[in-house]
Amino acid sequence: MAKEIDEIFEHIHNKCNFLLSGGAGSGKTYSLVEVVKRIYVENPLSQIACITFTNVAANEIKERAPYERLRVSTIHDFLWDIISAYQLDLMKALDHLIKEDVISHSGPEKLDLDFFKSLDKNIEYKEWKSLKKGIVSHDEVIALSENLFANNKLLADIVKDKYDFILIDEYQDTFKSTIDIFLVHLQQSPKINIIGFFGDAMQSIYDNGVGDIKEYVNNGLVKEVVKPDNRRNPQKVIDLINQLRNDGITQVIANDPPAQNFGVDGSVKFLYSNSEFYDIDSIKNTKYFKDWNFNNSQETKELYLVHKLIADKAGFPHLMEIYSNDGILNYKYRILTEIKDKNIEIDENKSFGEIIDIVRKPPTQGMQNFIDGNPEIYQEAKKYPFGIFKNIYLDKDQLIGDKKISENLSKKKGEKRDALIKHLFNIQECIFLYRKGRYNEFIKKTQYPIISVQSKIKLKNSIETLVSMENSTIEEIINFAHDTGIWRKDDHMTEFIKEKEYVFNRVIKVKFKEFVRVYEFIEDYTPFSTQHNIKGAEFDNVFVVLDNGGWRNYNFEYLFANTPGKESVIKRTQKLFYVCCSRSKKNLVVFFHQPSLIAVTKAKVWFGEENVHLIDN
Repeated sequence: MAKEIDEIFEHIHNKCNFLLSGGAGSGKTYSLVEVVKRIYVENPLSQIACITFTNVAANEIKERAPYERLRVSTIHDFLWDIISAYQLDLMKALDHLIKEDVISHSGPEKLDLDFFKSLDKNIEYKEWKSLKKGIVSHDEVIALSENLFANNKLLADIVKDKYDFILIDEYQDTFKSTIDIFLVHLQQSPKINIIGFFGDAMQSIYDNGVGDIKEYVNNGLVKEVVKPDNRRNPQKVIDLINQLRNDGITQVIANDPPAQNFGVDGSVKFLYSNSEFYDIDSIKNTKYFKDWNFNNSQETKELYLVHKLIADKAGFPHLMEIYSNDGILNYKYRILTEIKDKNIEIDENKSFGEIIDIVRKPPTQGMQNFIDGNPEIYQEAKKYPFGIFKNIYLDKDQLIGDKKISENLSKKKGEKRDALIKHLFNIQECIFLYRKGRYNEFIKKTQYPIISVQSKIKLKNSIETLVSMENSTIEEIINFAHDTGIWRKDDHMTEFIKEKEYVFNRVIKVKFKEFVRVYEFIEDYTPFSTQHNIKGAEFDNVFVVLDNGGWRNYNFEYLFANTPGKESVIKRTQKLFYVCCSRSKKNLVVFFHQPSLIAVTKAKVWFGEENVHLIDN
């Protein structure tokens, strides 16, 4: 048994909570599974809850530790399963949190305890939020849970009675309020259970994550165990990422048993350009990428900070603009804020244009530029009833969501893609399966009924026509797929068109080939990824492009130059850079456009002077 597992069980036997801290590639999830196995060896009747950050991670742990008494779920599902049984308390908490503006509500309805009781139905948890229908989403589940646990000792007793162990994977990405539930509010109960945390503070790259739990370690609530092993990165990458860590953990290549990186030296390169413009494709053709295959997305990855930079290169700029930069919807949010701040009474049956005239809040310059560039879209938007238009929300995650979904298109909690994108995904999946010659899978996938030889021939003709329609608009594709029965519009699509007609009308004008590029990006058939979505993955070759993309939360110049007064941005950028560099199993190349002399000097320290190259010539 590994040394860190023995240390963990020393703390377990002493009835202490514990934290396993390990860097990238250390095998933290492996350690978690080993802890579960040993718990069941020592006590087969133990009840264990394992909490993960994603559904993918939950499924992985279930496969590796298929114990009947092990409950594996995301944090939202875990908490909701506990609090959903206490409906009156939930309604009281909703009433309180809405009044305190912890849970936001912008509608005209007065949502209080009496209102929720009058719904004559349970409060529900779904992937979207509709408080007036008694539906809460992810953020509300966290806020409600903290409120209920903080004010109900009984809940703490129930959880401790139900679970002997609660193990939390990737703890650094969990809300601070969630950590407080386990380490503060559960302490109201004198009963004993063990809370175990697994993660890496240096990989806390999401703004709403707790980051670290050092305060709980320092006050004795949690005992820390350090795992310095690195089973992924070659020596030169380890030498680099150790310089980025500042938490006292120095990673070393694991040799018990020998890991995949044992004896691998690898390579690191820092490229930079001082010219006004740069061309990534030209850079990728330089000698520094010899033997790299950018067409093999499982072997080679190209990382950017923001999706917009990828969308342009991957071929779906118009769809990305619709979902991430709609100036008219941004203006609508501005109008809503003005209504709420000034308590303006409005008739939601009036059009958006009429509400604009009533509120008289001008758009910002950026919003006005969008409106001026899209006058027809603006005129259409002004015609929609405000009661419908005000509820339209767009975000890039509704377009691209989490990566790779072909194996799980169910309407599960946490799935962010909207009904239109899911519908298009199903159509493209039919096309993909047919093109790849996976005919049995295609026939099983399509909604077309096969009842005779003639129906097979008709389906074959229809799908071949659909395959040839890539240059058609999305509207033409949707209608053809529906009319031929390859993929029909369902209730979700009908509801989407009714509630988000504005979005639907924008999207259907785009060429379908743009969505094909979205599909390829989602399914990892391209070498592109964002630096946030790459966490947990690993590739032989990793190319990191240091371009802020206009995002002020990150700044690579500040990081390399250690700019005074920018500590919070530096810390955030440092962690993201650590995650990116630690994806490489063999070769790492970093490109920086127009770095300062100070930044180049720092690169020579981190990468080694012989590995820093000006590529303008």
